Formats: sequence, C-alpha cells, structure tokens
Amino acid sequence: MTVYASMVRHKMNQPGKSLGVIGLGGLGHVAVKFGKAFGLNVTIFSTSISKKEEALSQLDADNFVVSSDRNRIKALVKSVDFIIDVASGDHPFDPYMELMKLVEFWSYGMKTFSGSVTGGTKDIQEMIDFFTSNGIHPMIEIIPIQSANEAIERLLKSVVIYRLRGY
Repeated sequence: MTVYASMVRHKMNQPGKSLGVIGLGGLGHVAVKFGKAFGLNVTIFSTSISKKEEALSQLDADNFVVSSDRNRIKALVKSVDFIIDVASGDHPFDPYMELMKLVEFWSYGMKTFSGSVTGGTKDIQEMIDFFTSNGIHPMIEIIPIQSANEAIERLLKSVVIYRLRGY
C-alpha cells in the first residue's frame, strides 16, 4: 500500500513516463511491478550488482544501475519523471535529484520531493483490484515459524529475497 498509494497520488500511473526505483527489496520489487503495469519505463538503482539479472529478466525492469557507478548516474541526468526511494539503508539522495526532469510551472522548472506512508480503505481496495486485474503478486519466501530466529538474522544481513512470511 505504501508504494501504490504514493505512485497513484503523485500520478506515477501515466503510461510513457519514467520511474526510478531506489532499492530493490520488499517494497522496491513491488514498485517495479506496479511501474511496469502502469506502462512506465523503469530504472532500478541498487547497491547490489547481484540483483541485476533478476531485475531485468524476472521483474522486467528496463534498466539497472549500480548506485556507485557515477558515470552511469551522470548519463541519466534529467531523464527520470519520478523517483521512489524504498532503500532501507542510510544513503545520500542528492545524486538522484539530478536525475529528475524539471516540471514546467509557469515559466519556471521545478522538482517536487514528497513522502508517503499509507493509504485509506478505498486506496487498499483499489490496489487489490489493480493487483488482481494485472496479475501482480509480490515475491515472497515462506518459512516455518520455527525458523524465525534464522529469518531475523537473514533480515539483518540483507540476504532475504524480497519478503518473508511465516507459517
């Protein structure tokens, strides 16, 4: 809901636009799925080159950029309409602001920075309907509840593939 409400609220559901997703984890992979379903050109920014193949082949992202590759980042200046930052670690945001296109406002160009945490009941139902009609499913790993301590260790080491669910 965090990702969906933010994307719709800020009109990131317009086909032909471009979306940058910072962080390819639990929320990031869902942002990519939503972006592709909305008809956006999606570029993923990640610290982990190991996620590249999956991002391009399974999630169908259009581009994958390792966030430490300054030359690639510079090549994308003013090329992205929207950026959604769902990276959990502490990281600078300034380099990504340069990637955003300017939005014409009267005779000025501007960029908007905003945050969002959730949506209401109507938004949740809309998201569920969108999930269903577009065949979107989050990628989760199901583990037995007896492995909860191991799961916590994996979360702390960032070796979880998107989401964990206990049973």
